[in-house]
Formats: sequence, structure tokens, C-alpha cells
Amino acid sequence: MLSKQAVQLFDVRTPEEYQAGHIPQAVNIPLDTLEESLKLIPEHFQHKFHVNAPKKDDQDIVFQCRTGIRSAKALDIAYQLGYSRAKHYKGGYSEWTEKREY
Repeated sequence: MLSKQAVQLFDVRTPEEYQAGHIPQAVNIPLDTLEESLKLIPEHFQHKFHVNAPKKDDQDIVFQCRTGIRSAKALDIAYQLGYSRAKHYKGGYSEWTEKREY
């Protein structure tokens, strides 16, 4: 999905964790601000995060964190807000760094 740019990848770790290393194309939305961020009108979301706001019926929304715990919480938040097709990357950044090819 990443190589085809067919994913809206949201990294829900802290800004400090994100700055220390992140998956390319991932947009940092810390878990503690996720709910309010997903409630922003599309123009405000785009201005704040420099990407288009996800739509509730999008199939390509993926949340990730370090190991999958926070991204599972993010998924719950998203589902409660109506993002019924969202997913999370269970292995998170830790798995991605182990499996990536240089």
C-alpha cells in the first residue's frame, strides 16, 4: 500500500517518537489529539496536517504506533466517530523497521 501510495497512514505516537523515526508518508496525529483531529472540518484538517482529511467511508485509513497498542485504541476512536473501514498496523513501527529493505 505504501509503495503504491494507496494508504492514509496516521502515526499516533508522540511527536518526539515520530521525529526519532517514522514510516515514510506517515502523518503524525498523537493519540491524545486524535478524536479532536478527526472531528476537524476538512479545511482545518488539511491546514493542520498538510494532507487531505480522511472521509468516513475511505478504505485506506491505517493507524500505526510502535507496537500496535495505541493504534488499536486509535482504531476504536475512529470506529466510534464513524470511520468504519479504518484499520491498524498491528506490528507498528517496530515490525516495519525489522522488515524494511534498505
